[in-house]
Amino acid sequence: MLLAPYVKQYWFLTSDTQGFQRAIPSGSIGLVFNRADRIYSSAEKDYQPRSHIFGQSNTYVDLNFGMLDLIIVVFQPIGAKAFFRMPMNELKGLNVGIDLVGDPKIIELESRLMGTVDNRTCVRLIEEFLTKRICKFEDHNFKRLSFVLQSINIGESNVSELAQMACLSQKQFNRIFTDFAGLNPKDYLQINRFAKTAHTLQTKPQINLNELAETTGYYDKSHLIKEFKTFAGYTPAEFLSNSDPYSDYMSLFQTFFIHTKHELNKL
Repeated sequence: MLLAPYVKQYWFLTSDTQGFQRAIPSGSIGLVFNRADRIYSSAEKDYQPRSHIFGQSNTYVDLNFGMLDLIIVVFQPIGAKAFFRMPMNELKGLNVGIDLVGDPKIIELESRLMGTVDNRTCVRLIEEFLTKRICKFEDHNFKRLSFVLQSINIGESNVSELAQMACLSQKQFNRIFTDFAGLNPKDYLQINRFAKTAHTLQTKPQINLNELAETTGYYDKSHLIKEFKTFAGYTPAEFLSNSDPYSDYMSLFQTFFIHTKHELNKL
């Protein structure tokens, strides 16, 4: 419960066959421990660091992998700031190897996870690591922005109104939000809208696009399709054909990836 405001979920992803995955903007930052083959990223045109922090993204990335054995800590939208004290916007669009963080404890954690096969033991080790850091984290701006995010999730999208809710000038709000979330408020709102729209499309695949655009805050159907192409690389119809059928069990995972064909164990 102590970590719930900061951590969304832990994922254990495994595959013993070569595969392909398209990652789409999610509005979250994550910490990856890779215990198998390194993953090739189309964005970097190179292999990702074996274990790394991934920052916010505002476009899709194609990933190719061989044998897969990943542990991923998915943070709440502003949660990573509690554990990694650099400005989160410095991670935007990047996969930063944990060896560059300058923290020997995270290297030690990686070593322990590499030799641990039980998922629940892995979670315990990760939570011990995170809990030691959260006890040192005191920031009144976290509480301000948590309230702002609640307002965004129920439909508020006016940046000036959100700044007032945080009791900040718009300039201060933009700076602090970007520092914590890794995206400026405008970009975060755009990605949040896309994620909600993609979720609606997956849960109601027969919905009319004009109706979908109207209910999710797009100007019209053309605006919605253009944004889908930017964030997913697909039109809405192509998005549906390349996504596995929606399930509640996979719901959070499907906000990060398209074409999910490997096993997902979730804690």
